[in-house]
Amino acid sequence: MAQTRDVPSVEMGEDTVDALKLFSRRKNPSHGDKTDSLPIHIERASNPFHYKMDYPSVGTCVIINNKNFKKSTQMKTRDGTDVDANLAIKTFSELGYKLKVANDLSVEEMMVFLRDVSQEDHSKSASFVCVLLSHGDEGVIYGTDGFETLENMSKYFKGHYCSGLVGKPKLFFIQACRGAQLDDGIEADSIVAKTSDKLPLEADFLYAYSTAPGYYSWRNRQNGSWFIQALCEMLQRFKGELELMQIMTRVNHKVATHFESYSTESGFTGKKQIPYISSMLTKELYFPK
Repeated sequence: MAQTRDVPSVEMGEDTVDALKLFSRRKNPSHGDKTDSLPIHIERASNPFHYKMDYPSVGTCVIINNKNFKKSTQMKTRDGTDVDANLAIKTFSELGYKLKVANDLSVEEMMVFLRDVSQEDHSKSASFVCVLLSHGDEGVIYGTDGFETLENMSKYFKGHYCSGLVGKPKLFFIQACRGAQLDDGIEADSIVAKTSDKLPLEADFLYAYSTAPGYYSWRNRQNGSWFIQALCEMLQRFKGELELMQIMTRVNHKVATHFESYSTESGFTGKKQIPYISSMLTKELYFPK
């Protein structure tokens, strides 16, 4: 198993990555689902194209911040991740979310933590947010002792597990590598549908990854990750004004144009990054001002 490309920090603050290069891919466990849809009672917002946000609570925001890893994983310490965690805490607290923060969780602890949160009463919540800060590779997130698939971690918030969040936005923001490729960059010139009584199990999820599939994700040892910096800045600037996907487009622009890696390790300077958004949202989401 190869080690991550963490290198000694320098005085000005150095960029590093949240990756594991090689590992044996295991099969995803079956969820045992017998249907691809779920009967629901859908609460209507005044605008059918907007998520209803005037619940008693905006919702819960879970932040898992994994910084230190067991030697058996060959993962290096993620210096700078506490900056990300504190920035996420500030941002989502200001958006009105109830925070649940956990540090340095094992795989089992991550799963138990997420399962327990999913079993809480979300009927009076408008949404759910999960921020994952860790090492990773394509499709997996690292606990302190190993990795788990993102699919398996997010399953607890699907309708057959968590009925209180059916029809509500469930947002996952993932700061972790998705492979070992480096992006060198390139020089550039400057009508309402009929409503069903069912929703797909995968509906109303958004996964915002810090980087595109197959690529490293950069994190500065002093300033935190490029993605979390841009995400929190744009959420703070445009909450209540722009719809979430518009905000995420601005996040992409910020990461793509504002950042470029610096490293003392040969071949790791001057690299770029672009976040990747996978949306199954069925409506527009406007955060409260």
